[in-house]
Amino acid sequence: MTGVSPPGSRLVDTGPNTRTRGVVPLLDALDPEQRQVAEALRGPVRVLAGAGSGKTRAITHRIAHGVATGVYAPTEVLALSFTTRAAGEMRERLRALGAPGVQARTFHSAALRQLRFFWPRVHGRDLPELTESKLAMMALAVRRQRLSADRAMLRDLASEVEWAKVSNVGPDDYVRVARQRGRTVSGVEPEVVARTLDAYEDVKRAQGRMDMEDVLLLTAGLLAEDEAAAAQVRRQYKWFVVDEFQDVSPLQSALLDLWLGGRDELCVVGDPAQTIYSFAGADARYLRDFPLRFPGATQVELVRNYRSTPEVVAAANRLLDGTASKGVELLAQRGSGAAVVYHRAEDEVAEADAVATRIARLRDAGTPASSIAVLFRINAQSERFEEAFAGRQIPYVVRGAARFFDRPEVRQGISLLRGAARSTADGSGADSVADSVVAVLGQMGHTTEPPEGRGEVRNRWESLQALVDLGRDYGTTHPGADLAAFVDDLDRRAAEQHAPVADAVTLATIHSAKGLEWDAVFVTGMHDKMMPISQARTPAEIEEERRLLYVAMTRARDELHVSWASAREPGGRASRSCSPFLDAVVAGTDDASARTSGRTRRNRKAMRCRECGGALTTPAEKKTGRCAGCPASYDEALYERLRAWRLERSSADKVPAFVVFTDATLQLIAEHRPGDESALRRVNGVGPSKIAKYGDEVLALLSESA
Repeated sequence: MTGVSPPGSRLVDTGPNTRTRGVVPLLDALDPEQRQVAEALRGPVRVLAGAGSGKTRAITHRIAHGVATGVYAPTEVLALSFTTRAAGEMRERLRALGAPGVQARTFHSAALRQLRFFWPRVHGRDLPELTESKLAMMALAVRRQRLSADRAMLRDLASEVEWAKVSNVGPDDYVRVARQRGRTVSGVEPEVVARTLDAYEDVKRAQGRMDMEDVLLLTAGLLAEDEAAAAQVRRQYKWFVVDEFQDVSPLQSALLDLWLGGRDELCVVGDPAQTIYSFAGADARYLRDFPLRFPGATQVELVRNYRSTPEVVAAANRLLDGTASKGVELLAQRGSGAAVVYHRAEDEVAEADAVATRIARLRDAGTPASSIAVLFRINAQSERFEEAFAGRQIPYVVRGAARFFDRPEVRQGISLLRGAARSTADGSGADSVADSVVAVLGQMGHTTEPPEGRGEVRNRWESLQALVDLGRDYGTTHPGADLAAFVDDLDRRAAEQHAPVADAVTLATIHSAKGLEWDAVFVTGMHDKMMPISQARTPAEIEEERRLLYVAMTRARDELHVSWASAREPGGRASRSCSPFLDAVVAGTDDASARTSGRTRRNRKAMRCRECGGALTTPAEKKTGRCAGCPASYDEALYERLRAWRLERSSADKVPAFVVFTDATLQLIAEHRPGDESALRRVNGVGPSKIAKYGDEVLALLSESA
């Protein structure tokens, strides 16, 4: 992570041939703890680096200091990271610091380079071809097991191959270990998964291929078996630095041991509080237990946070305080900023609208869209924000996944729904919209019961279930509408989600946001059953979810907004409470009242008819605040004029009338007679996109009718 430099710091290019000249100015760029890291040139060294504490600065200055003083020869240093982006950043910094000859690579890149050099010499034949994707080979392996698997299932099985390999779990041990660790592949018994993993290896060998995990396995095997090759590698690399050491897998740890060959010239850097990839094989014990393995190791904690305001840092500290996930206690170095905002929205539509409203204000005030991010737990949560941003013409880009309506399963589902709508265009279909959607998506194997576990099958289910939920809500708010009208509404939603441009707000899952930072971060959808996610059942899994929220919060530099919705849809049952993780975070702040489940006094009043005081039972009644049988309190003549205007506008726009405004919304407008845009915005069902498209016309009509 890139941290802000300590006050008065400066970088000095010492030059590749410098030894003692320029060393002091080089270290002047560091704070006391970072300098302690840089001066600990001999291993073993463990650095616990809190979020935003400048760990990359510390380790690159350590390497540059070692080169400048003559302790290290640049070509004898191997700096390891987990992403090509992080490795590239280290190379750039080392070049600027006068150490351009240092190798900064990912584990896979370093291993592949060695494997390509040694394999032909040791084995006398070409290295197996590196495959870009496991899916074709996995599909053949699945067929050999006489199974049926769609693309999502194949991806989950491929991910299980990756986990098993990096965890040193072979097919023979898979069933036992998978049950011990609670690993599941949706719809497939562990015994079948084990056989499929074995069949995959057979297919791969027969095709003369290797996958990315094989790169590590084959390198480790070669170095373990060929002493000459191992000796040559150890002569080449004498000094090792590993970043993000909390993410090391058993296989990577074993390969690192082979590179070290019993030496201890190793510096590791990581943060146990940012361990969020245990499901993929990462094991933070290697970082935590480092002092046990290397007694007497130098230990340094980087605690000064240069990224975030004190308000953000305090919130992050409170989240982990007193828990098993507690890492270093961050100390904010920046001046005070905006208070962290905790917001309970009535429903997900309102939550997305509130986020879009704040982002629009930030953008108008000069914050670049590219410096703003909206983070959520799962990909399916992006749809609400995509629609809200489209309505306000806020450019956005979805990181790490396709936009909701571009996802293959969503496109396929809508295509099937469109076909079904055409086939029932004669009115013979009597099912409700909700039932029709469930029936049509059932052709894709979708059921309303979620699959076990996580992965692509679960992601696919979440996306299709979002369509089911949209259909259910649409049918409720548009009684009598048919499937064709719902498909038209889906097409409208998809059409309004314009393509992103360069300066765009980032929409991302928290996992894909790891290692990044923005000026303003909106952590959204933080209700119970989503954070922690419902699939997290064991104490260890729940703590990993807490750390995931910590990672999300510490991405923010200047502004942090955390929000959740009491209900999914407008007028829905307000049964959600905020994430239990937020209890300790919000306690004692001005937003402590926001922790309630949403069953506030305001909500209780809204659940009674404003005319007769009777209970409201349907979403339509809850939206208007009036029983269906009570006399209308709105101006019926004005309501009819509004309906006539709506018909003209919908015909001109070539959209169904309800796309402009629903009957319930027109009734509310006729009842309240808003006199300006601010009053119109307060009417339930009138959001920013409606204001932008129809606000002037509606206000003009109301003015004429006054």
